[in-house]
Amino acid sequence: MSESYLLILGDRQAIAWVLREQRMAFPATYRAEVNRLAVGDELLIYTTRGAYRNPTRDRGRVIGTATVASAVEALDVPVKFGGREFPRGCGITVTSLASWGRGVELQPLVDRLAAFPNAKAWSIQLRRPLLHLPREDAELIGELLRKQTGDRREHLDGYLAHDRPPLTQATSTRR
Repeated sequence: MSESYLLILGDRQAIAWVLREQRMAFPATYRAEVNRLAVGDELLIYTTRGAYRNPTRDRGRVIGTATVASAVEALDVPVKFGGREFPRGCGITVTSLASWGRGVELQPLVDRLAAFPNAKAWSIQLRRPLLHLPREDAELIGELLRKQTGDRREHLDGYLAHDRPPLTQATSTRR
């Protein structure tokens, strides 16, 4: 039986890459859940509050679903985002996607989700690429998400439009 995971993405360039390429890349640090990921596992794609660099405006949301399409393996060329290198990866198939700025806000659900045993410090669980979800948690989030999602191709352009590198000191002084 397949497992379900929250796929945690905290950078708008990485989000656009994952959705466009239908691939996922992982950091070199050892994570048991990454090593357990198997073809057919369900991924609920979560974007963090800070992913679009405005955490006071943006909310952490589950924006879509995907299925793991290949085993996690070392990449010939590591992927780089935000000055970090991601040397392992796998193929995924994005099966549904909400329009940009929509999706299921996670914070209001935390008290109802077993994956977050300490509701007061729930966000600490999101400092990793994957969070295993008990079947009941995945079903609850999935049910709410289905009401807001459509085909990936229908909503992809909204995410690609926000694929911009962060401002550097040099670019911010030119404005």
